[in-house]
Amino acid sequence: MIDSSFSLLTLKEAGIDIDIPEPHDTLEANATEKSTTIYQMTNTSCFSEDTGLEVAALNGEPGVKSARYAGVDKSFEKNIDKLLDKLKDKDNTEARFRTVISLILDGEEQLFEGVCTGKIIRQRKGQQGFGYDPVFVPDGSDKTFAEMGLEEKSQFSHRRKATEKLVAFLNTLEPKF
Repeated sequence: MIDSSFSLLTLKEAGIDIDIPEPHDTLEANATEKSTTIYQMTNTSCFSEDTGLEVAALNGEPGVKSARYAGVDKSFEKNIDKLLDKLKDKDNTEARFRTVISLILDGEEQLFEGVCTGKIIRQRKGQQGFGYDPVFVPDGSDKTFAEMGLEEKSQFSHRRKATEKLVAFLNTLEPKF
């Protein structure tokens, strides 16, 4: 549990409504871009994240381009279609979801990573979730993310793993009064 000396605001609650570009080639750099932008706007400690699906047989694609893999319209269906098309002649479907959180606390940055390994399947299964969830089966399961409820998916979640590292770090800090 985070010490009560921390309070969180969403960007909306802070009156910020901007689309921060993600122009970099790594999740780390994109997460840093977002947190740095917000920190410069507010001069307040903040955190942001970037997440991507990395497929071994595609040299890490879609990676930082996961949301826009098939174009700028961010179509989940088109992204999955493109992914499956690029994998059609590949035997290796190993993949991982990776999240990087960038925390800027009093002007100093810390990065936290969470990874969920698994594989891509050839046919969509399930109706839950979003993005690549219908074709991603995490290691240790026989279900896609789209076949899982939130509680079950959370057991494998890359975002949960990164967030747990962030919270553990925050819990090591001395409260400021």
